[in-house]
Amino acid sequence: MSEDTVILNAAAIQRALTRIAHEIAERNETSQEVVLVGIQRGGVPLAQRLGTILAGIWGHAVPAGSVDVGMHRDDLHHRAAPNIHPTVIPFDINSKTVVLVDDVLFSGRTVRAAMDSLNDFGRPGRIQLAVLIDRGHRELPIKADFAGKNVPTSLSEIVRVCFDKPGAEDEVVLEKK
Repeated sequence: MSEDTVILNAAAIQRALTRIAHEIAERNETSQEVVLVGIQRGGVPLAQRLGTILAGIWGHAVPAGSVDVGMHRDDLHHRAAPNIHPTVIPFDINSKTVVLVDDVLFSGRTVRAAMDSLNDFGRPGRIQLAVLIDRGHRELPIKADFAGKNVPTSLSEIVRVCFDKPGAEDEVVLEKK
């Protein structure tokens, strides 16, 4: 039997994203050099929302794109063929501050794959990481620069981020198995 607990409701998600956007703005004084890249799939809507908030803070649009890490994962031999989503980076990332955005940070392997994927598009000046939920259990030395909430979990638990579902409120749910 599973038991679900809402970690963040829609209002809490919005507060966390607003705080993350302000932290990004504080850390990056040269706002014209910042671009957002959401990791497919969960990071894409977050990058778009952060871009909207940052545009309000900085007074100009912040370029946002998406990256698919399917072909850069280090566990391809353990899985069926990856489900590939489009990578869309319609701007130059060379010498820019790329803020990688994802919904949940767990082992760090997806972020590592995203950084490898970015190499196909250029050489960023810096890469920063923004996540809505950091649940621990890192297998690689990767740390979020900006995190909405730290949620210690067991390996058997699942963190599910639900966005943009018709007729449903945004929420983050912890599923205990």
